[in-house]
Amino acid sequence: MRRIYLITYDVCEPKRLRQTFKCLKNWGDHLQYSVFECHLTPTDLIHCKAELAEIIHHGEDQVLVVDLGSVENRSDDLVQAIGKPYSDMAAPCIVV
Repeated sequence: MRRIYLITYDVCEPKRLRQTFKCLKNWGDHLQYSVFECHLTPTDLIHCKAELAEIIHHGEDQVLVVDLGSVENRSDDLVQAIGKPYSDMAAPCIVV
C-alpha cells in the first residue's frame, strides 16, 4: 500500500542541495522549492531515506518526512494553496 509523503529539505551546501533535489526527483513530484510529494511503499520509503542519509550532512542539513496518509484515501483537498493554484500531481504525464 502506497502512502503519500511530503518531503522537505533544508540543505546548506549547493552540491548537496542539487544531489538532494535529484534524489527526490526520482521518488516524487516537485511541488515547490525544497518540497516534494512522494507516493511510496514502505520499502520505497526506506530506500529513499537511505539515499538521502548518504547525501546530507547530518550536522548541517535537515530532511523532514511528513506522512499524509494512504494514496487510496487521498482527498481532493489534501493540499490547499494560497496564491497560485496547486496543480494536482495525479494528472497524467504526457511524454512527447
